[in-house]
Amino acid sequence: MRKFFSGLWRLVTAPFRLVWWIITLPFRAVGQMREFLANEPEEHELMDVVSGVLSDKDVRQAMWDQVEDLRKHLLRSILGLSIAVGISFIFTKPLIEYLARPIGGLDAMRAIEVTESISVFMKVALLSGVVLSLPYIAFEFWLFAAPGIRPRSRASSLLAIPLSTLLFVTGMAFAFYVMMPTALPFLLNFMGIQAELRPASYFNFVTGVMFWIGVAFEFPLVVYALTAMGFIKPQILAEQWRLAIILIAVLAAAITPTVDPVNMALVMAPMSLLYFVSIGLSRIAYRDRLKQEREKENTKEG
Repeated sequence: MRKFFSGLWRLVTAPFRLVWWIITLPFRAVGQMREFLANEPEEHELMDVVSGVLSDKDVRQAMWDQVEDLRKHLLRSILGLSIAVGISFIFTKPLIEYLARPIGGLDAMRAIEVTESISVFMKVALLSGVVLSLPYIAFEFWLFAAPGIRPRSRASSLLAIPLSTLLFVTGMAFAFYVMMPTALPFLLNFMGIQAELRPASYFNFVTGVMFWIGVAFEFPLVVYALTAMGFIKPQILAEQWRLAIILIAVLAAAITPTVDPVNMALVMAPMSLLYFVSIGLSRIAYRDRLKQEREKENTKEG
């Protein structure tokens, strides 16, 4: 009988408990976020971790737990990307028409394969889906990396989520509005030979350059995150700037669609500037990390 009345009571109060759960959900989420941001990460030397993986079963299990956690974040990121690509189908056709403006529109191209137009549509939809889902993907990677970051840097690193989107879009805009107007005339009329454009070749070229330039513009955030996690020191970046310029030149030569020095310089200039910006961000992250380590030592001594 007691079970009957207990079940009846739970059934009657279920709507009220559901309403209470919905009302308190934001407060519980804020509390969990505060606890997550304030959690102090465990400090382990790199050599200890390597030796522990080889000799300690618990360390190996912890490592596999991290791999499993990364797999979950990657799966959620792929799901978010898939949803964003589906949403981008709504405006993909106008976007394709806009990207074709530098060569006179879609009428300037001729498809020679049956599936060529469909592949172009999917490629542009994928690129726009990446842009739409980038804040969510950045948040998933932040959730994975945040446990290894100091609490103060962990909270400030949330700014990297909108900033990563801004840098990626800025890199894409730089590629389309600065590089394309100089690269396309050179490529389409090289040696006086007029190129017959195909949708597949043109959009592969445009979306590829825009994507990789956008990725290159993310470099400062990557450096900041690696410094905050203790993998990079700003002194090394500052001392090796000459080597970095050479590597940037090689990377610019690989990304640049033409072989002329003008377009290569157009790519090298912002990438070199971003490298020195990365040094400044690395100094900020390193200073915060040292400050928090001193505070932790003072707390232990006290």
